[in-house]
Amino acid sequence: MTTVTTPPVGAAEQPPRPVGRSLTRQGSRRAEAVIRALLRGSAGLSVLITVGIVISLLTPALAFFREVPVLDFLTGTRWAPQFADASFGVLPLVTATAWTTLIALLVAIPCGLGAAIYLAEYARPRVRRMLKPVLELLAGVPTVVFGFFALSFVAPVLLREWLSIEVGTFSILAAGLVMGVMIIPTVASLSEDAMTAVPQALRQGSAALGANRMQTSVRVVVPAALSGIVAAIVLGISRALGETMIVAIAAGARPQMVTDPTMEGATMTGFIARMALGDARVGSLQYNTLFAVGLLLFLLTLVVNLISIQFVRRFRQEY
Repeated sequence: MTTVTTPPVGAAEQPPRPVGRSLTRQGSRRAEAVIRALLRGSAGLSVLITVGIVISLLTPALAFFREVPVLDFLTGTRWAPQFADASFGVLPLVTATAWTTLIALLVAIPCGLGAAIYLAEYARPRVRRMLKPVLELLAGVPTVVFGFFALSFVAPVLLREWLSIEVGTFSILAAGLVMGVMIIPTVASLSEDAMTAVPQALRQGSAALGANRMQTSVRVVVPAALSGIVAAIVLGISRALGETMIVAIAAGARPQMVTDPTMEGATMTGFIARMALGDARVGSLQYNTLFAVGLLLFLLTLVVNLISIQFVRRFRQEY
């Protein structure tokens, strides 16, 4: 008589699990956890760096404002921190900074958007692959080179000889024009990326309604990519506000209320660059002006970015 051994109930219903697949899943989960931790660390590090910058600016700035009233600092029209009859009105620095930023944007926005529209809508793929790296290469030119270009060519040759504009060796106009040229790659590259991300179906629908390429580009693609274009412009504004070497070399060092772009003027970053060379004793009132001006520049940039974030969120379109 043959004895038949019956397997345990459910044993045949549970096939052995493949070991390799289980190990692969565990490895991918561990890798994902490591990547998530690195990303969180990067985000936390950026926040910590920002907090450290604010603290490093705030402590000497508060010491400055204990001796100089905030209202006098913000509304004064005379800036002479190193004179015997010292005055700490920051408006001359603010007006010069505003003029250079405005001139730079008047150059960068039309040229940058025009280049972006051409690269995204008109240029052939081969031409785009050639032109975009060349355009972005302009962003790699050191800003000190731009400054000497403004000082040696734009002011004496372009403005005085060719355009017959009466400017001195140093001028807000020359610094702003060259700063605009420096910002063009930033505006053009980011705007072109935003336009390229617009779905092709929108272009095809516009063409089906009888619109030509220019109408499609201006009335369909640009509004659809508006949030990305605004982000590019805001980044350009931030670069213009924080640019140092161009204005320090070409704009001049005379702090005065700038009412004409042909005038010489000292910007906020230009003053910081010159004052940081060591002319003032550490801890003195003159030395603390560095941090007061730096804190004001930080707050201006922060306000611009907050406004842009709200604008981008309002006009963002998802496809």
